Amino acid sequence: MSHSMKPFLHLLVVFVVGIKCAASQSIVETLPGYDGTLPFKLETGYIGVGDNDEVQLFYYFIQSENEPTTDPLLLWLNGGPGCSAFSGLVYQIGPLAFDFKNFDGNLPSFVLNPYSWTKVANIIFLDYPVGTGFSYSNNARTYPVSDTNSAQHNYAFLRKWMLAHPEFIKNRLYVSGDSYGGKIVPMFALEIAKGNEAGLEPIMSLKGYIVGNPVTDEDADINERIPYAHRLALISDKQFELARISCNGEYVNPDPNNIMCSFALYSINQCTKLINGAHILEPKCREVRTPKQSGSRRFLPSLVDDPIDLLSLSSRNELPCRKHRYLTSYVWANDETVREALHIREGTVPDWTRCNKSLSYEYDIESVVEYHQNLSNRGFQALVYSGDHDMEIPYMATLKWIRKLNLSVNDEWRAWTVDGQVAGYTELYKSKIKEAYLMFATVKGAGHTAPEYKPKECLAMIRRWLSVFPL
Repeated sequence: MSHSMKPFLHLLVVFVVGIKCAASQSIVETLPGYDGTLPFKLETGYIGVGDNDEVQLFYYFIQSENEPTTDPLLLWLNGGPGCSAFSGLVYQIGPLAFDFKNFDGNLPSFVLNPYSWTKVANIIFLDYPVGTGFSYSNNARTYPVSDTNSAQHNYAFLRKWMLAHPEFIKNRLYVSGDSYGGKIVPMFALEIAKGNEAGLEPIMSLKGYIVGNPVTDEDADINERIPYAHRLALISDKQFELARISCNGEYVNPDPNNIMCSFALYSINQCTKLINGAHILEPKCREVRTPKQSGSRRFLPSLVDDPIDLLSLSSRNELPCRKHRYLTSYVWANDETVREALHIREGTVPDWTRCNKSLSYEYDIESVVEYHQNLSNRGFQALVYSGDHDMEIPYMATLKWIRKLNLSVNDEWRAWTVDGQVAGYTELYKSKIKEAYLMFATVKGAGHTAPEYKPKECLAMIRRWLSVFPL
């Protein structure tokens, strides 16, 4: 060995040892609420990022129930910002689901989800940004967090996670997420792509990304709610035309001096204010607020649920409203036996919340359309799906920014089916620069987080897309 190589190898050893010291991981074989040994491999842990690893990001990693060594690796980001990855795991795409039918306010029990995405992929569920779920920091200087440093912290996390799990470095990698997570996904994916191009170890096998009902350009997304409400017969032709003409098609932050526009928007609001925006066919439930509410949000308050008053629902045998089902996660994650099983560090998160609304968060990137364009130009594949009954981020808004990309339609709008029934509609786009495809799909009857409403159809969708089969 040459003398010139020795300093390099010494630095490499120090770097790898430092990574291992900054991370902790534990295999979880049993969980309170599930009888017996878990029928899948679950790992939980922390990885430190930022200056001196002051930010400790918590994760759940579940190996594929099929072929972990060859199946793709998905990193899943929930929305909010500030909604725990556990929400995605237990209410959307993970192998466990709560038994709502028999929930009585005590520690809830689990049932297996036959439509878990772990049937086809390894999945890392990440609590991000710091302050979300069980992720924490002991230094107030790490706040506020932002779109930009969320993406950077997530990339630092994944580099360290990969070095601690070298057996997954060669697996196909897809960054995935929905709602506000769908905004961070392309930013995160581009960080990985640039890191690979710069030769930063480990070189990851990034193949593409997946976003569901994604926040992309906030004002533009919100602006499509009124055309969507018209298309779904929630407002009349007359109301829509008055708003379209008097507001010039701009419904976000209208001119307060435009009396006709203000009147039109008021009339529309009277028709839609009792509609559940996350799924227009489901009931809009009364909000139950706790006195601990603090902080303010600039972005879409209805995308993040308020903490639920446990006492107000604990005596009920039924949870008729979907957001009331989220009570199960509050009861479960705040149980001491659960925290011991998950290997949560004592004293770090006194009160777990499904969605932390008190985050100090800076929305420093207004639109991520350029990030999607950049990834397409680099040749990455994309799956973009929308529950078609979501009025928070309407499918029309998503289609609008997709059609601004430098793409050509490769497969025209058509139905896709599951068990012989229409599961939604799809359109395939091809990059004009590289051999990259973006597949758009609606999920018929689904709301803001599509797998929560249509798990069977969404598993079929992701299985086909990952296998490079047409929907």
